[in-house]
Amino acid sequence: MTQGNSNTVKQQIVIGMSGGVDSSVAAWLLTQRANTSLSALFMQNWEEDEDDYCTAVEDFRDAAGVCTQLNIPLSSVNFSADYWQKVFAEFLEEYNAGRTPNPDILCNKEIKFRAFLDHATRSGASAIATGHYVRTDLDSNGQTRLLRGLDETKDQSYFLHTLDQQQLRQSVFPVGDLRKSDLRDIARDLKLQVHDKKDSTGICFIGERRFRDFLAQYVESKPGPMIDTSGNPVGTHNGIAFYTIGQRQGLGIGGSASHGPEPWYVVEKRPGSNELVVAQGHDHPTLLKKSLFASRIHWIRQEPTSDLKCTAKIRYRQRDTDCTVHLSSSHEGTIEFASSQRAITPGQSVVFYDDEECLGGGIIEYASQ
Repeated sequence: MTQGNSNTVKQQIVIGMSGGVDSSVAAWLLTQRANTSLSALFMQNWEEDEDDYCTAVEDFRDAAGVCTQLNIPLSSVNFSADYWQKVFAEFLEEYNAGRTPNPDILCNKEIKFRAFLDHATRSGASAIATGHYVRTDLDSNGQTRLLRGLDETKDQSYFLHTLDQQQLRQSVFPVGDLRKSDLRDIARDLKLQVHDKKDSTGICFIGERRFRDFLAQYVESKPGPMIDTSGNPVGTHNGIAFYTIGQRQGLGIGGSASHGPEPWYVVEKRPGSNELVVAQGHDHPTLLKKSLFASRIHWIRQEPTSDLKCTAKIRYRQRDTDCTVHLSSSHEGTIEFASSQRAITPGQSVVFYDDEECLGGGIIEYASQ
C-alpha cells in the first residue's frame, strides 16, 4: 500500500496489458477508481521464432502506446521459461497420449494468475487485474465466487475455472460488467489506438499457422490405420495426435459406393493400437454420449458433500446442459447429462455452473453411453 497526500491508503494494482482493447479499457477503468495506485505489466510467454508468428513485438508496442496515453507506468517480464515448463510441456504430453488439451486454461492457472500474481506481489502490489470477461463477489462466508461475464457471448469463466480462492481474492476484473460493444465504444471515445484492433484468436505460440503444421514440429508422426466402427479399413491417418473427436476436415476420405455420400467424422482415438476410428454422419450414435468421467476436478469454493445437480459445458461457447455430478473421490467423478452430448473429447475440460456462478471443473478422461 502507498500513502496519498490526503493520507488515504491506496491499493496497489498491477494490470496485465496484452496490447488488446479489453485490457486497455480495463486499465482506463482502474484509473477512474479512487484510492488506486496503478501500474502495468506486459507478459511475454513465448519466444518468437524467425518466422515471427507471434505478435509480441506489435502487442507490446500497442500496450506501451495505451499506457503512455493513460499515464500508467509499464514494465515487461519474460515468462517463456515458466510457460514452457508448466504449460507447453503438458500440452505436448497430452497430445502424445492421444488427447486434446486446452493450454489456455493451464496458462491462466500457472502463468496469468500465478507467475504474474507472484511477480506483482513481490513488487508490493496487493492485487492484479486483467481484461477477462468475468465477475466476482463474496458469499455469506466471505468466500469469493467466480461469476460469468455480463456479456454472455464473451464470458470467459470457462477458462478460469481452475483458479483458487487466493488467486480470485487478489484479482480484479474491470470489464466483467460490460458488453463488448460498450467496451469498444469506450475505447473509441477515448481515442485509444487499439479501439479497432481485432480480438486475438487461437494460441499465441501457434499464431496464423495451421495447427497441424505447428504440432508436427514437436509431436512425432505415427501413421496408422483409419477404420470404421466395424473395424473395416477406410484409409490411413498421419498420427492420432493430429486429429480430434468430431473432426471432419482433413481425413482424406470421402463417400464411396460401399459407404454412401455422407461425410466422415472422427469418433474415437485408440493410442494403444494407433487406430483412428471414423464414422459417417454428423450425429452418428458413437459421437453422442450421455456421461463422462473427469479427473483433476477443482472446486472454486467448496466440494459437494453429495451428488450435485447443476449445469455444465464441455467446450467454450457451448450452451449449458443440465447434469448430475457423482464424485467417486474429491477430485474424480462421473458426470451424467440430461441429454446426449456430441463429441465429448478427452483432454478437454468440463466446467460446472449454478446459474451465473462458475463452480469449478475437471479434465475429461473418457465418455460413455
